[in-house]
Amino acid sequence: MTRTIFCNGKFVPESEAVVSVLDRGFLFADAVYEVTSVLEGKLIDFNRHMARLRRSLAEIELTFPVSDEQLLDIHRELLKRNEVRQGLVYLQVSRGVAERDFVMSNVEPTLVVFTQKKDLLGNSKNASGYRIVTVPDLRWGRRDIKTVQLLYPSMAKMIAVKAGADDAWLVEDGFVTEGSSNNAYIVEQSGDIVTRNLSNSILAGITRQAVLEYAKEAGIKIVERPFTVAEAKNAAEAFATAASLFVVPVVEIDGDPIGNGKPGPVAQRLRDLYLEECRKRAF
Repeated sequence: MTRTIFCNGKFVPESEAVVSVLDRGFLFADAVYEVTSVLEGKLIDFNRHMARLRRSLAEIELTFPVSDEQLLDIHRELLKRNEVRQGLVYLQVSRGVAERDFVMSNVEPTLVVFTQKKDLLGNSKNASGYRIVTVPDLRWGRRDIKTVQLLYPSMAKMIAVKAGADDAWLVEDGFVTEGSSNNAYIVEQSGDIVTRNLSNSILAGITRQAVLEYAKEAGIKIVERPFTVAEAKNAAEAFATAASLFVVPVVEIDGDPIGNGKPGPVAQRLRDLYLEECRKRAF
């Protein structure tokens, strides 16, 4: 089955979805994106993703004339055409095509949306847990904007893979910022959850937002502050969240086991809570 992609106003076969070499997304990474997970053919946290998309667009001063309702229709049509019951929808908006110049021009934005089938619920790491390595956080300072500047996170992920681990947590001034493509958490011996507070240093994860909301409703105490690698290694549990992971336990950091080296009950409880609640609110 040939995958259908939405590219600049048209639903086209993947082989026909093309973007100009002069597109600023290609030349300057002058683009933002969103990733929405799909369960049972429905979109998870779609409204939250669109709110973050609008914020990212505003932060880079990119005017985007397509409404949330139109984007929802595009997402749903792609799910239908590509027969996606479980997986992801990627949306990318660049400033558009212009003669190469560091000065930003007001041109027609480029919009590309595509689907990816993926067994999100069957992630074996939920049972075994993630093994993490730490690397210096060398990204630019506006990590709160979800841009397509993903070279360093990709390099960090490859450092982890080459080390036989699953992912990397990025460290700045001794404190964990976030994972290569996820938000990072520890569970203190008291049972409190600690995760870095929102700022320009990290991305405001949509799954993060939902999980913290559901955790608070369940009476779990949340502490939003930076934590060190040493704190993480001495924690009762650790875990990560992302649209493609939901909630995944972390059982090892730099070769040192977290707790008893096995997925903990808090991470599992939060995963169950998240999946239960997000299904209720799916589109």
